[in-house]
Amino acid sequence: MLTGILAGLAAGALWGLVFVAPRMAAGFASVDLTAGRFVAYGAMAVGMLLWGLRPGTRRAVRWPTARQAGAALGLSVLGFTGYYLLLVLAIRDAGVEVPALIIGTIPVWVMLLGKPKGLRWVALVPGLALTLAGLALMAFAPHGEGGSPAAGGGAYWWRGIGIVLVALVFWTAFAILNSAWVQRHPEVGATQWANWLGVATGLGGLLLWGVKGSPPAELAAQPGFGAFVLVCLAIGLGATWLATILWNVASQRLSASLCGQLIVSETLFALVYSFAWDGHWPAPAQWAACAMFTLGILATIQAHR
Repeated sequence: MLTGILAGLAAGALWGLVFVAPRMAAGFASVDLTAGRFVAYGAMAVGMLLWGLRPGTRRAVRWPTARQAGAALGLSVLGFTGYYLLLVLAIRDAGVEVPALIIGTIPVWVMLLGKPKGLRWVALVPGLALTLAGLALMAFAPHGEGGSPAAGGGAYWWRGIGIVLVALVFWTAFAILNSAWVQRHPEVGATQWANWLGVATGLGGLLLWGVKGSPPAELAAQPGFGAFVLVCLAIGLGATWLATILWNVASQRLSASLCGQLIVSETLFALVYSFAWDGHWPAPAQWAACAMFTLGILATIQAHR
């Protein structure tokens, strides 16, 4: 259980990076950033699979059945290409912090929808109450530059909120379905499943870039292209490939409801990274919200012991 908890928290720390990545690669199209992240993830996954084919290790490689490949494709859209494109578009229109807070309600939905049969509802109340209190505090706290509406005005801000709500549905479904899948297939290792998802996600990233992405020459000519490539590599390898392995470890060892609560760490780290990027300390209400989130995680862990 401890291994699963630590893996889930580490995944959340890496996922938090994706909330500031669009600001680190400002000036580049949302589609290009999304495609770059997932092409990097897919390339890493393919590389790991090819590494497993080197002489003397071929027996260790396991290939997915048609049904497993279909599951990987579907879940890659819910948890990666579709979800992240929606999130990047939402951040473009509504800033960082409000989308981060809305995505921060994912633990609530996953806890409610993924509760183990033997766990009483009353046991989840403390964790849920603390998480909701933290979200309420953060929502009404003064925000920095990252939480301000986009330059386009209120209409764009509301559009961003609508987009992030769809992203919330995508990732909530991914969390529950992925947890169920890895628990039904213990013969598939966490790294192996992450690589299968990576191949499917990389294909989706290539398709997305081919249909909506910028031409290579135009992309390379933009100012800050080197930083853009580094951001894509960082979130593709760290916040996607490695984070997916860690999340699969957590999903194999913990119930969906406990995994759901651990997603709060993504919100915590996203806010920390946003504050660091803006160069200011959180307001007192924001400190209190972070404390509520942390206590909510601890309360839910205690309920599942």
